[in-house]
Amino acid sequence: PAPSLAHPYNQSHFFPASVSAANMTTQEGDDSLYPIAVLIDELRNEDVQLRLNSIKKLSTIALALGAERTRDELIPFLTETVDDEDEVLWALAEQLNAKFLPLVGGKDYTHVLLPALESLANVEETVVRDKAVESLRSLAAEYTNASIESHFVPLLKRLATGDWFTSRTSACGLFSVSYPHVSAQMKTDLLQLFKALCNDDTPMVRRAAAGKLGEFAKAVEVEHVKTNMLELYTQLAYDEQDSVRLLAVEASVAIASLLSREDIETLIMPTLRHAIQDKSWRVRYMIADKFTQLQAAVGPDMTKIDLVPAYRDLLKDPEAEVKTAAALKLKDFCEDLSKDTRESVIMTMILPCVKELASDANSHVKSALASKIMGLSPILGKSHTIDHLVPLFLLQLKDDCSEVRLNIISNLECVNQVIGINQLAQSLLPAIVELAEDEKWRVRLAIIEYMPLLASQLGVEIFNEKLNPICQSWLTDSVYAIREAAIMNVKRLVEKFGSEWGLTTVIRPVLDLADDQNYLHRMTTIFCINHLVEVTSKEVTTSSLLPVVVKLASDPVANVRFNVCKAFIKMCNKANPCADPSVISTDVKRCLDKLKGDPDADVVYFAEEALVAVF
Repeated sequence: PAPSLAHPYNQSHFFPASVSAANMTTQEGDDSLYPIAVLIDELRNEDVQLRLNSIKKLSTIALALGAERTRDELIPFLTETVDDEDEVLWALAEQLNAKFLPLVGGKDYTHVLLPALESLANVEETVVRDKAVESLRSLAAEYTNASIESHFVPLLKRLATGDWFTSRTSACGLFSVSYPHVSAQMKTDLLQLFKALCNDDTPMVRRAAAGKLGEFAKAVEVEHVKTNMLELYTQLAYDEQDSVRLLAVEASVAIASLLSREDIETLIMPTLRHAIQDKSWRVRYMIADKFTQLQAAVGPDMTKIDLVPAYRDLLKDPEAEVKTAAALKLKDFCEDLSKDTRESVIMTMILPCVKELASDANSHVKSALASKIMGLSPILGKSHTIDHLVPLFLLQLKDDCSEVRLNIISNLECVNQVIGINQLAQSLLPAIVELAEDEKWRVRLAIIEYMPLLASQLGVEIFNEKLNPICQSWLTDSVYAIREAAIMNVKRLVEKFGSEWGLTTVIRPVLDLADDQNYLHRMTTIFCINHLVEVTSKEVTTSSLLPVVVKLASDPVANVRFNVCKAFIKMCNKANPCADPSVISTDVKRCLDKLKGDPDADVVYFAEEALVAVF
């Protein structure tokens, strides 16, 4: 039997005391109901976290109560609790969506959930209202045309004409889901209501209307787009508040997609030209962010006449945020230019601006440009790439910002396809080598992190000839952070090119460090072996790596000897040995037995640890 919730609710908004975890089992004689009773108790608990946990399990409570009691008791109770904490209200708004309908009896009872969501759509906190609107939109999809007029549209009208701006902002998100399912007269009423919201005295309401204008335009008939929607778009695009104007830019993309090229030229472009020159950088930023969508909507002719000069201006904008957004559209915008004029437009109007951006004072601008500039190579071809783009790549490869350098190195492949690996190596490798040997250790560290990527971009042959000697020098660097990064670099290179290549190219020089006079370099060998065993075969580990570790067990420096013990734990662990068991049981056992009697206490400790782990 379901827990009983007496009616009516008292003024404290709590369930009756008779329904509690303490007496539920005695009243019903069923221990299985106890968890449900606990959740019901928590709905009225003073602890916010307990109420929140209970709200998140609302479906469990509703399932236990049954559909009728959920409709008659639980939902009215929840409707009265909208003065709770914001996080509780957000969780409640999230729960009361279309997925909750089976728990109140199905689609025929959709209207039962509306009062609670209407209350939530009126609260002050924006995220709660947005979640309530999201749930209302999901419920609208479950309505029949008749039901939406009798239940949903009245709610929409109440919200749209509410005294508080909060309800009117929430109403803006419900027009597009209601309009297609109502009668002609009701459609006229909704259009008038939306028009009133676009003319609202409160900027937050006009902002919400502007944000939903494009979505609503897609729901109405084309004749209304050319009249009502365009009138509202123009009005909002010239609003005194920049927060409204910038959202009108987004609407222009949606509206333009519904119109013919001729209508766009006469009805959209005049307003759009004004927005491109807007005094607010936020509006210009939105233009830059939506630029390729605008390009697709207006077509190649208007792009050449209007958008190319506009894009050039955005790349030269005084605000860094606008230039960043424009730079991120560089490749896509240039690719979609008309093929017959693309090269000349890029070379004469866009490339000069790009050259200025490569030396911009703002690192975000340069990083955005570096992530896209390589994409111009396939568009401009080999000659222009070598003459105009490669110097820019070199400039950015030496930039102080690590993200700029990474974006250049990450995209070398598309340049390689255009100018060839030999030309690429000849042009860019000297700069890379210079950075790899830079006196500032942080610069060297940055290049180490890119080395596996560079190796895969340039190929094994060029790596072996030009870059491998640098990788080996890093292993003996005076800065520990460089040596540590160099060890991980060796591991990643072996992982990428295979242990056979690794053994002859990078592992042998590492093992040779075991004879180095500097004990720090000998320890580098041990640390490197610890990582190499993860990417090499058992045969390589047994024949090449393990003998070196065994040899270092007799090292005169205690730090080296106890790191040998640690290496044995990693390489020879009985749970997952990386070497041949016969070698472990002889050579390794002999070493550890000897180290167990070492004069250094730390060595003895780790030798005993290793014996336990290995045998």
